[in-house]
Amino acid sequence: MTATAYLYELNQQYLTLHRTKEDFFWETYMGTSDDHQGSAQAQTKWTEFLSQASKIPELRQQILNAESIADPDEKRSTVTGLKGWLTMFEAHALESEKAQMLKKELIDFEAALFEKKQNHTMTYRDESGELKEGSLPLLASVIRTSDNEEVRQSAHQALLDLEQWLLSNGFLELVKLRNQFAKAMGYDTFFDYSVQKTEQMTTDQLFRILDDFECRTRDCHLNSLKDLKNQQGTQALLGHNFINAFSGDVMRELDPYVPFSRSLRRWVESFSRLNINYSGADLTLDLLDRKGKYQNGFCHGPVPSFYNQNQWIPAKVNFTSNAKPDQIGSGYSGINTLFHEGGHAAHFANVKMNAPCFSQEFAPTSMAYAETQSMFCDSLLEDADWLKRYAHDAEGNPVPDEIIKAMIDSRQPFRAYQERSILVVPYFERTLYQLSDEELTPQNATQLARKMEAQILGLECSPRPLMAIPHLLSDESACSYQGYLLAHMAVYQTRAHFLAKYGYLTDNPEIGPQLAEHYWHAGNSVSLNACIESLCGEGFNAKYLADECNLSAEQLWQSEQQKIRASATRKQNPVIPLNATIKVVDGDKELASNTGSDIDMCQQFEKYITETYGC
Repeated sequence: MTATAYLYELNQQYLTLHRTKEDFFWETYMGTSDDHQGSAQAQTKWTEFLSQASKIPELRQQILNAESIADPDEKRSTVTGLKGWLTMFEAHALESEKAQMLKKELIDFEAALFEKKQNHTMTYRDESGELKEGSLPLLASVIRTSDNEEVRQSAHQALLDLEQWLLSNGFLELVKLRNQFAKAMGYDTFFDYSVQKTEQMTTDQLFRILDDFECRTRDCHLNSLKDLKNQQGTQALLGHNFINAFSGDVMRELDPYVPFSRSLRRWVESFSRLNINYSGADLTLDLLDRKGKYQNGFCHGPVPSFYNQNQWIPAKVNFTSNAKPDQIGSGYSGINTLFHEGGHAAHFANVKMNAPCFSQEFAPTSMAYAETQSMFCDSLLEDADWLKRYAHDAEGNPVPDEIIKAMIDSRQPFRAYQERSILVVPYFERTLYQLSDEELTPQNATQLARKMEAQILGLECSPRPLMAIPHLLSDESACSYQGYLLAHMAVYQTRAHFLAKYGYLTDNPEIGPQLAEHYWHAGNSVSLNACIESLCGEGFNAKYLADECNLSAEQLWQSEQQKIRASATRKQNPVIPLNATIKVVDGDKELASNTGSDIDMCQQFEKYITETYGC
């Protein structure tokens, strides 16, 4: 077999296994199938394929064989594809039989725990004292926006109860099993293994970055807590009160201007005017909360985009949010998730390499690199000029300046808190995975969670208790949460570059093509640092995010006023198609599609949400 034929065959083998795994993943995570055994088997086959250590010498030999290809274009293309596969197999290969056995045990154990958690019901008491079921997104929304302290406390207690349920139903056994696997792979802990796999750095290298950021933002954060305590009393720092104390009223005031029914239209219009092109991708969006559905937004691509023997294979991408349209705050959080996951989809639809290994969310794709794309997109929702253009009430009135200023006044003093609420997760997970099997008890894990929340957040208990975060349970996201913070650092460096070059972000048609060229095209064949250097002319730098956190509310409001004034004189570009086939579903039910046009789809969606939820 020639090196080129070997590459084509490898591409096809992976596509088949990956598609099967992803289809099972989507159906079980969306709650439309309970075939968890079939899902685990498909995951195992995919893992076994990538775990083949024998592929590494095979690929090295084929790369050598490719050097004899006469056609220079074919030679260059084949070597590129084979090197991509070599990197992927090096990230996943399991050389020992023990590691292979433990990996299979991990997959089966995690699938069983996921099924148990999917059937676990969380409840809280509403304003009338009635017991209500609540998903994670709904409980978070209640804690953030309810003006009734007893209701907030009930919702927060449901999250604390979830922690204890997990500790009694397999989470600690999962931690032990992960550590056994990591040791079989030559690492001290699973955290060390995961950091090396997801970010290609050691734990020490990671914490040099995290410790520096913690130090840079500590004083600003502690001062904001002190001010809030002085203004509202000690009660404001309790887990069930904290978020509401500085954001509850403002989010209620904003709510009429960001109804969830209009979120799909806002995504289509905004991404279109940014000149983001989905390159013919097939997108499925499941946006509404329901029982049995995975309680966190995500984006997965069953078919990675790539050129197959010079023929373009468009991506097939699924992404989800958990909106409850009639819940206060759900509109804005739903739009945020839509922009975030839509940013992931834009990225994975625009990798223009010659093998599917370059365009998928698993290692060697850095989580920080992947999250930079999505977080850049959702960062636009906090910009005053975006809010002025897109946050309109039912009569078409734009959100008043007073509400935007109130958002800044409430949010900016706690900007550092928002980033530190990400930062606390790797501090907790690193220490948790360092505990011995004997030390891994429910009491010790709970005490450690509260200790880390006090140390990094300055609160006795986080509004979002650590072990209620779903990422900690999933193999692909466990011990990788720091990727979100690293991505935020890259996002604000990217924003600073675009603002310096163009003066604005909202509806800037230069941004989509620039992201496609510098961040998306080459996929994981280049590092995040190399992407940033390509676009910004400098390497990765955390100072831009730290500087953003340390701005006063007044400083930020002055710069946002300038954005509003400049936007008022800027012509709004027409909406052009996103170049994607899109359908919006609720489980097995199709709610809308762009078979006619993107705008037709938005109208169908708005009609359904309005008629179903009355909002």
